[in-house]
Amino acid sequence: MNTVEPIRDINTVMDIADYLKSKNERDYVMFMFGIYTGLRISDILKFRVRDVKGKDAIYLREKKTGKEKRFPLNAELKPIIEDYISDKKDYEYLFKSCRSGNKAISRQQAYKILSVAGRKFNIDKVGTHTLRKTFGYHMYQQTHDAVTIKEILNHADISVTLRYIGINQDNKDKAIKGLSFRKSGEHKALY
Repeated sequence: MNTVEPIRDINTVMDIADYLKSKNERDYVMFMFGIYTGLRISDILKFRVRDVKGKDAIYLREKKTGKEKRFPLNAELKPIIEDYISDKKDYEYLFKSCRSGNKAISRQQAYKILSVAGRKFNIDKVGTHTLRKTFGYHMYQQTHDAVTIKEILNHADISVTLRYIGINQDNKDKAIKGLSFRKSGEHKALY
């Protein structure tokens, strides 16, 4: 399994959203749902219209952990969902396959959608976990509350969360790039 990264640049996040919206509304809503909830793709794909219709929060039992979870729907995500489901039946899967009747798209199809969109914007390390990592990364940038993010993502330790959302890598990169062996006031690098 290849390691994927969060989409760190907010403009790139919005560019990918716009690109997906122009290609396929389902794919756009799946992307937005992922970056606004931080849920795993295996949980996102299980939702039906009735699970989100008219709701302020969604309830699920996480596939990976088996834990029950209540998740509020973000005020920016709600109108996107409401518009998307306005002509859909309650029993339909939220992210329905075009070819398989009333079945959700597969995890593999979700991966393909996201990786194609990532390549369009020169991002190679994009996959289904990118949505979850992007959620965590931007929440951390806005709140600096690693404890709450750890709880939301159901991680056992803050160090796992910081590594998962790419903060540790950012900090290591910054430290290495800032390293200098020049004397104070010197302008030439050591060779």
